[in-house]
Amino acid sequence: MSEQLLPGYIIRRGSALERALLLKFMQRTYQDIFPNEDFSHLEQTVKQYFSSDTPLWWVEEEGEQGEIPLNAPFPMTNAHSPVACLWVGNAIDQVHGNRHAHIFILYVVPEHRRRGIGTALMRYVENWAIQRGDRQIGLQVFQSNKPALNLYNQLGYQTQSIWMVKFLSAEKETQG
Repeated sequence: MSEQLLPGYIIRRGSALERALLLKFMQRTYQDIFPNEDFSHLEQTVKQYFSSDTPLWWVEEEGEQGEIPLNAPFPMTNAHSPVACLWVGNAIDQVHGNRHAHIFILYVVPEHRRRGIGTALMRYVENWAIQRGDRQIGLQVFQSNKPALNLYNQLGYQTQSIWMVKFLSAEKETQG
């Protein structure tokens, strides 16, 4: 079942059969930001977290719905290609203990950006989260992803914490 997201675009709930397509969208998302990296490990993320408890939505151009071939090359160019993806999981607010929605991925293919799809998807997921009783939505965004940061800031998202990493050397220094 699908519904209109905004003029010219429909949104439909994804299914467990679309695991391979989700993986392609995830890889594309990260390759846009880190073009020289290998993201084959994302298959494990999808395998571990994609379930009926982590909803997936696809955006397609209106009038182009249909079955999506799982072995289609990416970027896909057939008439049934999704132009955007939204995958949501669950998290626990460590301050208050409440379950809330956590956005794993929001991706719009470059040819369809700056048309309001990202904003419409964020409003869609906010309404979905409110209906299920969530009080907040969390997400992670890379500091280098300025368009995403601008979108989230415009929609009222605020930095709550900073995720820090320290890369460790594979070889430990030995002291003699």
